[in-house]
Amino acid sequence: MAAIDTTGSRGTARPRPGLLRRFVESRNGLGFLFMLPAAVFLLCFLTYPLGLGVWLGFTDASIGRSGQWIGFENYAWLFDDPVFWLSVYNTLLYTIVASILKFALGLWLALILNEHLPFKTFFRAIILLPWVVPTVLSALAFWWIYDSQFSIISWVLMQWGWIDRPINFLGDPTNARAAVIAANVWRGIPFVAISLLAGLQTIPQSLNEAAALDGATSWQRFTKVTLPLLTPIIAVVMTFSVLFTFTDFQLIYVLTRGGPVNATHLMATLSFQRAIPGGQLGEGAAIAVAMIPFLLAAILFSFFGLQRRKWQQGGAD
Repeated sequence: MAAIDTTGSRGTARPRPGLLRRFVESRNGLGFLFMLPAAVFLLCFLTYPLGLGVWLGFTDASIGRSGQWIGFENYAWLFDDPVFWLSVYNTLLYTIVASILKFALGLWLALILNEHLPFKTFFRAIILLPWVVPTVLSALAFWWIYDSQFSIISWVLMQWGWIDRPINFLGDPTNARAAVIAANVWRGIPFVAISLLAGLQTIPQSLNEAAALDGATSWQRFTKVTLPLLTPIIAVVMTFSVLFTFTDFQLIYVLTRGGPVNATHLMATLSFQRAIPGGQLGEGAAIAVAMIPFLLAAILFSFFGLQRRKWQQGGAD
């Protein structure tokens, strides 16, 4: 039997591609190269500041002085600081109430926009305005709306005879908490509504039609068909909503600066106040680091919520 020539037509062996070339031509290698710029960006602008903040939390650093290692003294001091615990309470109250309201109103708005309405595209564009307007401009607008003397809300209520004097929105602790939550809800509803609307449009209409033919009511179709299929989108949207709300800074800082009497101080605003105007970088960094467990809890909620995708595809949870 004649030997088979494996050297090619010219009798020379074909060189094997180098390791670098094989890596670049592979699917994983190409994906890695595409992700490399984003990874470098995150490393420079997120990882380094996070590491520096954690380090400063263990020092007595202040503005103009590098500080020395003091261990957990900053955290021990915060543990006995009533203002810090008040900011934790304010942050949790602010995040929970605002997130629930944004979800409820955003889902209701998404369901309306998913119907066949006239000028539907126009309304979808208008709804995005509170989200695209810069936060500082929104806060300044609400600052005028909540003005103790010239508030449009107080003026309308006085014209209707419901009140006899202007409401002190930002000067009373309870009113101030409600006012900043209302401003955050107004700004955050468009993100929730548009995101859930996108999820609603991915649900096959045939499923709702089949349920209707089986005699299911509108509420049953929503709870048994729409809501379960929308669960992965809800998990993602609400995770981002909680993260945005928990770390909110601009809205609170422009409206109240954390007042009155620290009633609207969130952990983010208190961290800034202690670190920059107060000059205590170590203490401010410790407050910022104390936010990490709450943020990790929100991320874990998103991870476990997304596991329902397996259930959607017929697998086990």
